Amino acid sequence: MINSLKSLQRSLKRATGSPRIDYEALSQEAIRSGLFDPQWYAVQYGREFDSDLDAFRDYVRKSAFSPINPSPAFDGETYHRTYMDVYHGQLSPLLHYLMHGREEGRGFAPHQPRWAPRQILEPQRQVTGAAQELKIAACLHIFYEDYIHRFAQALNEFPIELDVLLTLAKEEHIATARKVFEAHPRVRHVEIRVVPNRGRNFAPWLVEYAEKLQQYDLFCHLHSKKSLYSGREQTQWADYLTEYLLRDPAVASGVLNLFAEHNELGVYYPTTFWMMPSWVNHATMNTGFMKEWSDRYGIEPCKGFLSYPAGGMFWARPAALKDLLASSWRYEDFPEEPLPNDGSMLHALERIIGKLAEARGYREFYYYPPTGQFTSDQTYIFSSYQGSSIDAQLPAIRAHECISFDVFDTLVRREYTEADYAKLKLGQELAEAGKVESAEAFVKLRNEAEFTLRKRAQFKGDVSIIDIYAELAKQLDVTAEEGKRWMQQEFELDLKMILPKNEMVELFNNLGSLGHKLWIISDTYYTRGQVGLMLKKAGITVPYRLLVSSAEQKRKDNGTMWHMVKQDLAEEGITRYLHIGDNVVADAQLPGDLGLTTFHILHPMDKWQALGFPKVLQGPDALDEGQILKWGKLVSQVGRNPFIGE
Repeated sequence: MINSLKSLQRSLKRATGSPRIDYEALSQEAIRSGLFDPQWYAVQYGREFDSDLDAFRDYVRKSAFSPINPSPAFDGETYHRTYMDVYHGQLSPLLHYLMHGREEGRGFAPHQPRWAPRQILEPQRQVTGAAQELKIAACLHIFYEDYIHRFAQALNEFPIELDVLLTLAKEEHIATARKVFEAHPRVRHVEIRVVPNRGRNFAPWLVEYAEKLQQYDLFCHLHSKKSLYSGREQTQWADYLTEYLLRDPAVASGVLNLFAEHNELGVYYPTTFWMMPSWVNHATMNTGFMKEWSDRYGIEPCKGFLSYPAGGMFWARPAALKDLLASSWRYEDFPEEPLPNDGSMLHALERIIGKLAEARGYREFYYYPPTGQFTSDQTYIFSSYQGSSIDAQLPAIRAHECISFDVFDTLVRREYTEADYAKLKLGQELAEAGKVESAEAFVKLRNEAEFTLRKRAQFKGDVSIIDIYAELAKQLDVTAEEGKRWMQQEFELDLKMILPKNEMVELFNNLGSLGHKLWIISDTYYTRGQVGLMLKKAGITVPYRLLVSSAEQKRKDNGTMWHMVKQDLAEEGITRYLHIGDNVVADAQLPGDLGLTTFHILHPMDKWQALGFPKVLQGPDALDEGQILKWGKLVSQVGRNPFIGE
């Protein structure tokens, strides 16, 4: 299998015109077999082709990095996800199947829509007169020299002329860039600046061109992007973004036409690259940095799942980003390298681009390659969670010897969703007894006591509910015994509201009965015994190992627990391990960064958002008992099963 893949890589060389591949014979075979339908393909993706062969070549090139389909009979994304060697070889799935996959016994599936946009925009796919009048610029940041030619090639079929504003990482690239772009038939004017390696892809265009960009009707920002996987250069993400921002003439014409026809549209980008993790459309570790940006520009803070141009490439109307473009930028305003893979002001800026436009009354819109449609429907951010089920996931889960689960909102749920409701109920009792001013004041004091202990420990390890109430007793000048009673009351109030996530508990018990080694891992101030009682109430009946942060003095959300887990797995010789949980950072991103396999499920509030229900239990409403009683039980019930469509 490996030798055949290498053979195809050598023959293809990522160039559809390679003489070693008989594209005409392959296209005819694909058409005869019903796996390639040139008429369907042309209509689906808004293109006109001179011949069936041209349509086939177009498919082969794009399908190496994009989840497009050659016909309803063959689903390219399924083939790539099933045979990751083909994806990492950057090969067209149908081409691979025809040349090698068939002989190797590899299967394929018919097209399986994972998500369908609800608000569809239908522009003409030939550029209109109004769009031709637009004054536009492509702002390109180039770190790798080969991207000079890549971007120039992407402009070959661009529907109108434009200016090119370049920022280069190296002075020696100037001559090549000037020669290539000044001779390009689509380029009217070229500007070139050599920039320092600071601020990644954002600082160059903001420092060098922010003022100039305000002179245009539209601008596109792209940058050279590569990544390595198993030692092999991967460009699929960059190819995907370049294709649907600049290169595909039908998509580019549609983008320009929509901007020309709809003044309220402010930002465009293709939906998130399909091979990114399911949870990528999320604030992740950037919530604090995003709040700084929100405070700076006076926009509503955002957290959790959101739509944003992952990769930092997009089209924008300068008026939509006026707040950003009107600021005076210096390179010193941006952090120096090295920067983390996530969790910086730049990762946060990427995530608020659309929010800045929305705050000025503009809308975002997107292109969804699987269906070839433009849309303003932001629910694409949950597309990876659509149409799944526990039964569908069970074979992949069962492939692991050891499987761990998070506790809250994974195995158990709270009847009213809000985690602080037990504290609020306790506060009501204490307020009636004259111990505290109000229930809300008690919740604040209780949480501040917890924070005080964490700060005192320099945020190392974790704290226990026992220590929290000992600290609270001191602050409120009550006896230690009374503090213990309050602690027990909070736990009992919370325990009373604990309910099972039935399907997840059933999965857990089933895995245990089949002989899998099961762990349960939780970041919590509750003791191991208290968590055990909650799990017993939820119906957990099989043996498991329980790791809680208050006892282990290690946490998932700062990575220390995962380092311990990885070490324990190595010591026990466990190589097939999977963790299942609902917290994007603690249960997916951080263990994933350590090479641990994860399966992220939706938190009840995230599923509520994914289904398009109104924002509830946020800000002050989170401690409003009327709102908790009105919405909390509904959210909990909706989120009982984490899968959308179940």
